[in-house]
Amino acid sequence: MNLLKIKPLKSPLYLVLALSLLMSCNNTKSDKTLQSNTTTNVNQDIPVYDFNQFEPLIYTESDKTYLINFWAMWCAPCVKELPYIEQFAAKHPDVEVILVSLDFPKDIETKLKPFLKEKNISSKVVLLDDPDSNTWIDKIDPNWSGAIPFTIMFNKDERLFYERSFENLEDIENQIHKLN
Repeated sequence: MNLLKIKPLKSPLYLVLALSLLMSCNNTKSDKTLQSNTTTNVNQDIPVYDFNQFEPLIYTESDKTYLINFWAMWCAPCVKELPYIEQFAAKHPDVEVILVSLDFPKDIETKLKPFLKEKNISSKVVLLDDPDSNTWIDKIDPNWSGAIPFTIMFNKDERLFYERSFENLEDIENQIHKLN
């Protein structure tokens, strides 16, 4: 008879435990995990281009606006402005932001990817590996000395070039508004 009394008591106890376990497992945490993994993984595969492969990225026939920033991990002004570019990209998802790394391809796995993760860089990164920089720099802008950071802002109607670092988010926004 005691067994019968204990058995019914166990069933509600298991039911309460199961319900509390189900209630404590909500999708919010897994959604956040998926979002952060998506953000982190945007640069899991960093394409390496020579200039001929890269050149189509700096022209458009669409109505889309682009911000293309040439930078390197070893360039202090470049690294300093990256958070402003990231803020801009987050605030203006309608603008395509591409960060063109001029670092060495051999450093992608050991240095570049860890750097991007550490700095929370979620904008698209490509690596330009073309030793004939004297030729391609002039093709991008004949007035460019080759110094970085260097940024191109463009749409199908207009191109703006900046051989300087941006001081803050407002600085970038003020410049991009000149396209319209």
